[in-house]
Amino acid sequence: MSTALTARERMLGRLRAAAPSAPEAVEAIDAAIDSHYQARRVASPQSPRQQITAMQAALRAAHADVDCVSGDAWPAQLAQRLAAHGVRRLLMDSASVEGQALRAALPAGVDALAFDRPLAQWKSELFDTVDAGFTVARSGIVATGTLVIAPDAATPRTVSLAPPLHICLVYASTLHADLHAAARAERWADGMPSNLVLVSGPSKTSDIQQTLAYGAHGPRWLWVLIIDDLSALEGGQP
Repeated sequence: MSTALTARERMLGRLRAAAPSAPEAVEAIDAAIDSHYQARRVASPQSPRQQITAMQAALRAAHADVDCVSGDAWPAQLAQRLAAHGVRRLLMDSASVEGQALRAALPAGVDALAFDRPLAQWKSELFDTVDAGFTVARSGIVATGTLVIAPDAATPRTVSLAPPLHICLVYASTLHADLHAAARAERWADGMPSNLVLVSGPSKTSDIQQTLAYGAHGPRWLWVLIIDDLSALEGGQP
């Protein structure tokens, strides 16, 4: 016992005698992180159009369905596909620009629903009879095929979580190479949104035998529409 105590005291003595190191300045840590990610992006540069291709590949690898469409054609294309999929009740924000465009294109058999009631008042209806939810992503992260969604009162988290089909629209001009680039470009450090949802594919889980199943804890299907708005930014060049 005395030997153990002596060893313990010797160890504590060395710790007490060691001079505490000064913490590294936050600015230096930030600079090191910036340098790390910038070097990675320089080593594997991607043009904006290459980012679209990489985003599609990453999402498809995660079992999402992805299309790159033009800004004027997507409402009619999506409306036609919703009808073919058998969607009858679509949860969406009809007041948004994208919501207005989609609602105008919906066929008579597809009803646009607003999230205008407290969840407790229509929880069973929401989970049992709503076929799909439509959201617009704040941005996208190419490296992981991730959609960055900022829920609000009109499109709370439930819109992308409860219906079996989640449709998300993201503009090509808002794609970022990686999470670091997204945080920097959107200035999260100056006031990160209190509620960001990162979606990288449909809901999936596996049992003890590692059998993968989709839709157990959220949408079974994820449709992503990448709106190609780059031509306008490139001066009309294809």
